[in-house]
Amino acid sequence: MGKKAVSTPPDNPAAIQIVELLQRRRLTKNAFEIELTRPPSFEFKAGQTIRFIHESMERYYSLLSTPDDPTLTLCVYYVPQGSFSPVLANAAIGAAFRITGPHGYFTFNPSERTPVFVATGTGIAPFVSMVRCGVADFIILHEVASGEDLYFQDLFRKIASNYTPCLLEPSKADLSPPGSFHGSAAGFIKKNLPPASYDFYLCGEREMTREVTLLADEHFPGSYVFKEVFF
Repeated sequence: MGKKAVSTPPDNPAAIQIVELLQRRRLTKNAFEIELTRPPSFEFKAGQTIRFIHESMERYYSLLSTPDDPTLTLCVYYVPQGSFSPVLANAAIGAAFRITGPHGYFTFNPSERTPVFVATGTGIAPFVSMVRCGVADFIILHEVASGEDLYFQDLFRKIASNYTPCLLEPSKADLSPPGSFHGSAAGFIKKNLPPASYDFYLCGEREMTREVTLLADEHFPGSYVFKEVFF
């Protein structure tokens, strides 16, 4: 199995730029989308991140936007006792933030292999940007606790060759979306992904990226793995 990453760095991704909050939209009870002004000189590729700086804190967020969009949009998971997401959840419209970027090498590299996108939670964000840029004929697995934690289903169901929600904690009250798998994304891959060589794009929690990388090594020879790990 090989690994590679391709990126075109900006002139100075470490330079601090100022953005303003334009609007906030709830995706689920625990996640929301924010829209920010886009600095005139800010260029990026689908899949890259920006770094927020607020007082002594900093966080990286993947962009939902496409490189052609006039604004920047992000997907944020709200942690009530967290140090950063409450700042974004409660900021007034028009509030200014400092950012740097773009950062990262998690960009789409076309090949003859079928892309398999695997995300946990808000790790779905870079795939939204990639798909909005025209990526098609891919498999996507979105690992979340339950069906109510899914977002951007309509986009992926319309374009993906296979969209599978992977539900870790489906309850009796949970109305599982069509085509759901009750278990982890790694569990779905092990049981259901046909033998072949794939390009695995993994974004989210370390445990998922570790498990899927091991599966790719052991069961899908000739595959490539690209990772963006949450810390």
